[in-house]
Amino acid sequence: MNNIIPIFVKEESKAIEAIKAINKTDAYLALVIDKKEKLLGTITDGDIRRGLLKGYTSESNVRKFMNSDFKFIPEKDLNKININEVFDAGLKQIPILDKKGRVIKMLNKGDRISVQKNPINTAVIMAGGKGTRLRPHTNNCPKPMLKINGKPMLEIILIKCINSGISNFYISVNYLKDQIIDYFKDGSKWGVKISYLREDNPLGTAGALGLIPREFKDHLLVLNGDIITELDLHSLVKFHNKYSSSITVAAKNEVNSIPYGVIYTSGFDLVKIVEKPVQRILVSAGVYIIDPEIIKLIDHNEFVDMPNLINIAKKNNFKVVTFPIYEYWEDVGRPEILKK
Repeated sequence: MNNIIPIFVKEESKAIEAIKAINKTDAYLALVIDKKEKLLGTITDGDIRRGLLKGYTSESNVRKFMNSDFKFIPEKDLNKININEVFDAGLKQIPILDKKGRVIKMLNKGDRISVQKNPINTAVIMAGGKGTRLRPHTNNCPKPMLKINGKPMLEIILIKCINSGISNFYISVNYLKDQIIDYFKDGSKWGVKISYLREDNPLGTAGALGLIPREFKDHLLVLNGDIITELDLHSLVKFHNKYSSSITVAAKNEVNSIPYGVIYTSGFDLVKIVEKPVQRILVSAGVYIIDPEIIKLIDHNEFVDMPNLINIAKKNNFKVVTFPIYEYWEDVGRPEILKK
């Protein structure tokens, strides 16, 4: 049983403890138990993200995220069931419970899971912006080439993608583009292929996608060149495919505290006043999965920002979904964040 102790979470715990458990082992699962160690429910990465979309936070109780209608195998029935049929249902781990509902073992699909090729092999990194918010740091250096712990942030992003199985890259360039091209060249130093989308004029946060060859037929991972995150890209891809989406937008919960009493009115009448309310909103995290048909919505050398492209896709009845992230994320676009 020692091998499953790390994924146990007590029912009074906060969701952050479930997140730690999910990331602690290769089970990708947290088991919620009561004081008598009876299994109350399971929590997956997907359960966490769905809970975040509902407005819960990492400080919310695990029960808010828990799936209480979970599959399990009674210990007494272990020799009576068809294991292949259980795992064919799409599960990777199934708890085996004793007669008191306690977990005695996790039945793992293990070696029966074939290693799948990453369904997305190409990433586009947007690195053409002037980085005006970071001046004077960017007076003579493109923002993505600013160094974090001695390494250009664009290289940090590139290596993260490589570690997720991506080997083909497009980098959009405009401002001080030669510094980027001279540093990364064709990508052979990292064992990958890098091509450049050269913007003669700034094309916005999505316009460079219109420079990709029209015959391109694969899904694209699109990232802003100033985003540092520990987002699990495999989970993002899996989510995109699960919901058959044309665009998947990674989103981060942002908390804004208003330092005043906020007044709600009906005409001249004051309905209520709320002292220093806290607003929780979802903001775009600058990471997207985009299907190739979306690229065709952009004309060659057309200025398009990503929100405009997403709205155009929606108007054309393409499916757009939101992928909430809880992992570390920073937009390195302000001096205080760069210093941090």
